[in-house]
Amino acid sequence: MSKLINVKVLLASYILTFLVGLPANILAFYAFSRKARDNPTPTDILLLNLTSSDLLFLLFLPLKMYEASQGLHWYLPHFLCSLTSFVFFTTIYTSILLLAAVSVDRFLAVAFPIPYRQLRKPRYAICASAFAWFFSAAHCSIVFVAEHLLANASITKNVCYENFTAEQRRILVPVRLEFFVVLCVLPLLVCVFCYINCIRILYSQPRILPERKRKAIGMAVGTLTVFLFCFLPYNSAHLVGFLYDNSPDWRYYTLLLSTLNTCLDPIIFYFSSSTFRNTTKVSVFKMLRLPRREILRKSSQGSD
Repeated sequence: MSKLINVKVLLASYILTFLVGLPANILAFYAFSRKARDNPTPTDILLLNLTSSDLLFLLFLPLKMYEASQGLHWYLPHFLCSLTSFVFFTTIYTSILLLAAVSVDRFLAVAFPIPYRQLRKPRYAICASAFAWFFSAAHCSIVFVAEHLLANASITKNVCYENFTAEQRRILVPVRLEFFVVLCVLPLLVCVFCYINCIRILYSQPRILPERKRKAIGMAVGTLTVFLFCFLPYNSAHLVGFLYDNSPDWRYYTLLLSTLNTCLDPIIFYFSSSTFRNTTKVSVFKMLRLPRREILRKSSQGSD
C-alpha cells in the first residue's frame, strides 16, 4: 500500500464522520418517518430515502474504521469486504440520484406550480426512490463480479477491493468511467439546471417572500457543495483511472470526502423540509430544558 496514504487521517476522519453523521441522520430519519406516516409530500419521501441511504452507509462505516486501523489491510472474512464495498458505493450513488430527484421536484414546484399541485402524489416519489436504489445497486454489483468472478484464486490478497489484476482492471476501468458520466456528471448537470432556474424564477417574482428565496439559495448551495466537494473529486478519480489504466493513490482521500456527505446532507434537509427544521428545533429546546409551551411557540414560529 502506498506510503502517500496516511491511515491515521483516514481513521480520524471516519470516526468524526460517524460521531457527527449518525445522530444527525437518526434525527432526520425520525422526522421524515413520522411525516411519512401522516401526510407525506414527495420531498419528504425522497429525503427519507436519502437519510436511509446515509444511515446504511454509517452502519457499515465501522468496518472501514477497522480497515484503516489495520493499515488498509483486511483480515475479516472476504465476503464482508465485498458486502462493505457494495453498500458503500451503492449508498454513495443512491444519494447522488436522490439529490438530483429532489432538485427536479423543487424545480417543478417553482416552475409549474399549478400542474405540480395536481400531480403531487407520493407514489411518484416512491417510484423515483425505488429507481435510484435499483439503478445504483445494479451498477455497484460490479463489486461482486470483480471480487469473486474475476479474482485469481492463486493470488492471496489481504486488502479489500484493491490491487486488481489486469483482467479485473480490463472490466473495472471502463465501468468506472461510466459511473463518472452517468452517475455523477449527469445528475450534477440536472441539479445545476434545476436550482439555477429555481433561483431565477423566485427572484423574478417580487411577491415571493424573502425567506423562501433564502431557503432556495441555501438548498441550492448545500446540494451543489455536496456534489462538488464530496462526490465530484471521488468520481474524477474514475476518469484518471481510465486515462492511466489504474486508480491514483489519492482516490482514498476523495473517498474520504464522499463519507463527509453524511454530515452535510442534514444541511439540505434543513433548507428543504419544515418537518426536519421543526423536529431539530424541538430537540434542541428539549436539550436546553425549555418549557413545553416555549417549545411549541418557537416551533410554530419556524414553520413554513
